[in-house]
Amino acid sequence: MSTSGMAGSNPPIFYTVAEAARILRVDVATIYRAIREDAFPAVRLRTRYVIPARAVEEIVRQASESGSVVDVARMTAERRSAREFEAKTGGAW
Repeated sequence: MSTSGMAGSNPPIFYTVAEAARILRVDVATIYRAIREDAFPAVRLRTRYVIPARAVEEIVRQASESGSVVDVARMTAERRSAREFEAKTGGAW
């Protein structure tokens, strides 16, 4: 399954949790648990979550390029650290 959506249509910017789970071949509960543990990128809109398509595509890219395990929690922590650094220093990482 391609993460870029159906051929000939605009690729999605966000996936629902169910769509992301289907693409990654995991249970929906696994995604929700990771989101709650702040170990998976998501955007909360009131009581719903959406997953940035770019995040899913990055996971797929890293896994296929490295040929090894991709630790999404580590990726999220690195991004969080970079954002905190930028907020404190006003500069890029």
